[in-house]
Amino acid sequence: MKKITFILVVFLASSLTILAQTSITKDTNSKIEENKTIDLSAQREKFDPARSANNDLQEAIVKAQKENKRIILDVGGEWCVWCRNMDFFFLRNNELAKLRDENFIWLKINFSTENGNKEFLAKYPEIKGYPHLFVLEKDGIFLHSQDTSPLEQEKSYNLQRFTNFLKLWSPKKSAGK
Repeated sequence: MKKITFILVVFLASSLTILAQTSITKDTNSKIEENKTIDLSAQREKFDPARSANNDLQEAIVKAQKENKRIILDVGGEWCVWCRNMDFFFLRNNELAKLRDENFIWLKINFSTENGNKEFLAKYPEIKGYPHLFVLEKDGIFLHSQDTSPLEQEKSYNLQRFTNFLKLWSPKKSAGK
């Protein structure tokens, strides 16, 4: 009987130690994830209702022509959870961000109660949901309207679908470069 009691005590003590270590690991990982989110939040460019979409586009056109890139208008706002999710998705996926940055000038266009940019956005197809992406040629000519819901997966975005989208709309590079 003493052996059985001893074995039970050892077993319970081991189980409690394992549970405690698992709990500590989860807490530590949770804090690491929270810190990553905080760090990522500081890195993301926000939608700014005070910015001029027309001026920003003109500057983007100059830069796109100089760098032989296309322009993507990222229409949304700080109120939009999926807009912020997209920013964090790029921050967590370096290769995707590199593909984006090598081929596009990414321009955030605010849509909110403070500034709906209605006159600016009237030049483009109707937006049914946010965020919404418009692909423009380097001279600002409209090429494509992209609802982002086909790029989504669960509570984030699908890496392969987003990669395919960016590759499809990347400018053709000349053989000499």
